[in-house]
Amino acid sequence: MATIQKQKQITLRGSAQIVTEFFDFSINSILFQRAIYPPEDFKVVKRYGLNLLVNSDHAVQNYLKQIMSQIERWILARAISKLVLVITSLETRQVLERWQFNIHLESPAQPSTSSTTTTLKPAKVQPAQASQKTEKEIHAEIAAIMRQITASVSFLPMMTEPCTFNVLSYTDQDAEVPATWIDSDAKMISNAEQVKLRSFSTSVHKVDALVAYRLD
Repeated sequence: MATIQKQKQITLRGSAQIVTEFFDFSINSILFQRAIYPPEDFKVVKRYGLNLLVNSDHAVQNYLKQIMSQIERWILARAISKLVLVITSLETRQVLERWQFNIHLESPAQPSTSSTTTTLKPAKVQPAQASQKTEKEIHAEIAAIMRQITASVSFLPMMTEPCTFNVLSYTDQDAEVPATWIDSDAKMISNAEQVKLRSFSTSVHKVDALVAYRLD
């Protein structure tokens, strides 16, 4: 698990680990809350001062591990700006929900002007430096987002049909993309309702989130 040494400035690698771990727990939590898999497929893990649910199925674990490994590489390369979890109807292939996580680099980096959306195949001006945060502060911000994900069942439409999920990444045009990832459309939802979630910052990266969903 990602950790930050006290009194030391967080590095790009350390921040990438924190952000990637957050994505992993977020996706697992969404898969549970939206009933993509049965409750018995999940186990409880303590993190961020919360009891979080993680899928224990080996196939799902391996799939998410592949995704997170590549996401961390792209974050380290400053080559990714967005991660999107898409929930789709198994029968109609209609996109029902779209959980979007925007990744902003707060430390100096050259911005990219274009991006490509991909998905894993199933099975010189210096900006101002952000103030340094403690591990406790970062975890508190992440915990607030995890609580929002848990509370999302109170406003999101009930899932009444079997669904599947996919993960999209928005990367720079010149980013190295493994052969196991393929080009994808953005899986947008027409006339979607949107709810913005909280954000968190590591002092190197800022991540904000929103969920878009279909009402009908």
